Amino acid sequence: MQAPGLLETLAWLLAWAAGITALSIGLQRLARRAPFWVQLVIVVAATVGVFVAGVVNAFNAMAIAESDLWAVWIILAAAGAVAIAMSLVLGFRLSRSTSKLISDAARIGRGEVLGGDLPPAARPAGSSELAALADELARTSRRLEESRAREAAIEAARRELVAWISHDLRTPLAAVRAMAEALEDGVATDASDYHRRMIAETDHMAVMVNDLLELSTLEAGTLTLRVEPLELYDLASDVMAELTPLAAQRGISLNGGESSGCRVLADARTASRALRNVVLNAIMYSVAGGTVTVGLGPGSAPDGSREALVWVQDTCGGIAEEDLPHLFAPGWRKSESRGRAVGHSRAGFLYAGAGVGLSVVAGIVHAHGGRVTVENRDGGCRFTLAFPADDRP
Repeated sequence: MQAPGLLETLAWLLAWAAGITALSIGLQRLARRAPFWVQLVIVVAATVGVFVAGVVNAFNAMAIAESDLWAVWIILAAAGAVAIAMSLVLGFRLSRSTSKLISDAARIGRGEVLGGDLPPAARPAGSSELAALADELARTSRRLEESRAREAAIEAARRELVAWISHDLRTPLAAVRAMAEALEDGVATDASDYHRRMIAETDHMAVMVNDLLELSTLEAGTLTLRVEPLELYDLASDVMAELTPLAAQRGISLNGGESSGCRVLADARTASRALRNVVLNAIMYSVAGGTVTVGLGPGSAPDGSREALVWVQDTCGGIAEEDLPHLFAPGWRKSESRGRAVGHSRAGFLYAGAGVGLSVVAGIVHAHGGRVTVENRDGGCRFTLAFPADDRP
């Protein structure tokens, strides 16, 4: 074929290609909401059309016999039919796969879990991308189910906590009201004793409210820490000095060992409160005549960094293993009985019974980047608080 003929053939091919492309684009616009297989057939048909136009123009330019041209037409028609048929098969498969993915997404929206309950034959067929998308949907559904379960557990714990707090607040409020009415009616035999008891009950309520405020601050992540180098022994000795009278009142021996070099980076106020809550909890639940021991020492975090440990060993008899993971949950209690106060001091009420003391401990320690653990040991429980050690010289 001479150059002029070749150029003419290319010109005709470009003209046919432009026309077929414009037609396919128009059909694509009309079929933009049609099933995927329809759009795929349009694309394949346009491709086949451009190819047929090019071949026919080339054969016309070469002056092929009419009988041979008919054979070419038949071959091109068969090839085009096969191409369109294959596009239909692929389009139907992809449509079924996308329909399955749409159904899976709807199931996720209804709160169902995908994955393990589906046989392999029920999984969507198609490309590796669609298979990966189906697997990701299944994993997402399982993660959503786990998230819903956690949220339900948290919401149930919050409702239970509100119910317990309401119960615990009602008791001191009723006591204060009863004593106030007795004073007003003049039936109180010892007014000064009534006044002391009313102050103790109001301190009781104030500590419960403060615990709730502290817990809400920890859960919201808005706790502000003034971190500074501290001697862990100083914190422990201050807490023990404050709680020794209460321990003696309950017949508990409160012992502690000295340890130098246990310097931590911590906020003195919150770290002291966390340790106080743990020691107070140990005193409350140790048997009469028992011992509460506070120990200090160095430790290592899972990542290898240095820690300073303070542990509190009580003689409560131990806790059921299945209950240990729940000890730091807000408001969790083993029984439905309500905790009551065990005493008071000049600093205020010592035990509120709100069920959030250990939750506050865990929140404070975690806010410092530390860890808190509990285990049964030596006839009681050992709570260990790990704070980041001060490595500065």
